[in-house]
Amino acid sequence: MEAKSSERGANVRFAPPFVFLISLLLGVVLRYAVAPIPLAGHGSLVRWAGVAIVLGGLTIGVPARTLFARTGQNPKPWTPSPELLLSGPYRFTRNPMYVGVTLVQVGLGLAFKNLWISVLAPFSLLVVHFTAVLPEERYLTERFGESYRAYQEKVGRYL
Repeated sequence: MEAKSSERGANVRFAPPFVFLISLLLGVVLRYAVAPIPLAGHGSLVRWAGVAIVLGGLTIGVPARTLFARTGQNPKPWTPSPELLLSGPYRFTRNPMYVGVTLVQVGLGLAFKNLWISVLAPFSLLVVHFTAVLPEERYLTERFGESYRAYQEKVGRYL
């Protein structure tokens, strides 16, 4: 099914990556304006765990973004989706880019020993859930009907 040129995508008004960026910056501000959240454990172990989590997030998010580019789709949720993506990381999660960037934020907080950044990551995902994920799901259900509903039953929203 081809997308019409006048068709719009999901009713998303704010770019989801900016939610994560604002949250990350807020974590930096809170560290210095309020106080650092103390980290338990060995410092270098926590840093390496953070790096591993960042790499895990990139391992999920980058292939999803690459798949969008390879299929000629635009990852901006307000643009039309000409087809459902069901391969690559989309076999395991319906939102690999959001899962990936959430993990990157958690990992950066640990790697830079700023737990504010990590603590704010779930709140970032919660905001994106209501401002982007739910509107995207409504749009995709309207656009692809039973195909998308079957996909929803097979693959979890995040995990």
